[in-house]
Amino acid sequence: MLTQRIQAKNLLFMRLNPGDDVLEKIREAAAKENIKNAVILSGVGSVTSHHFHVVASPVNPPKEDFTKGEKPADIVNINGFIINGRVHAHIIFSDKDKAYGGHLEPGVKVLTFAILSMAEVDVDFDKFDSIGDIEELLKQ
Repeated sequence: MLTQRIQAKNLLFMRLNPGDDVLEKIREAAAKENIKNAVILSGVGSVTSHHFHVVASPVNPPKEDFTKGEKPADIVNINGFIINGRVHAHIIFSDKDKAYGGHLEPGVKVLTFAILSMAEVDVDFDKFDSIGDIEELLKQ
């Protein structure tokens, strides 16, 4: 296990408008605000489409299954990290029958609006994001 105490620097709120691509706009906001590392705390809203992937095998590196489609849904939550400028976000959608989601991919379009919050931090998150040498990480 790896732990590190981190102080939040700035809190950023984003509002996305109809037709915006969620992942693209998170990337744009990080670049515009010069955010290198941040915690994506939460996100809600609605979408007209979904695109995500999930792990599909129990070995490292895992295979991935991608799901993409045009279907209105609510965003129940978005969370994740910005790691050295790279967005690593997960998203959960829901419709009247079920909740579904995984790792956010391009092409998720906003229906009415979406609001996200993130906390910028001064820390290098690379060591938290890479599966790298599993044996070495397990020693930590």
